[in-house]
Amino acid sequence: MKVRDHKNNENSKDGSYVGVGIAIGVALGAALKNIPIGIALGVAVGSAMDGSRNRSSRKKK
Repeated sequence: MKVRDHKNNENSKDGSYVGVGIAIGVALGAALKNIPIGIALGVAVGSAMDGSRNRSSRKKK
């Protein structure tokens, strides 16, 4: 059985911005007293940031 090394694997960070976006969205949602909208905005922003990071890393290869 082969053990994968995640330290050098760029794909191991996939979705990390989505988590950050959700955390920020929850904080904004709590401040605005509308958590579901905050979560939705956080997921959208995090996904956009993650997608742009993946696109730029593909161009470098």
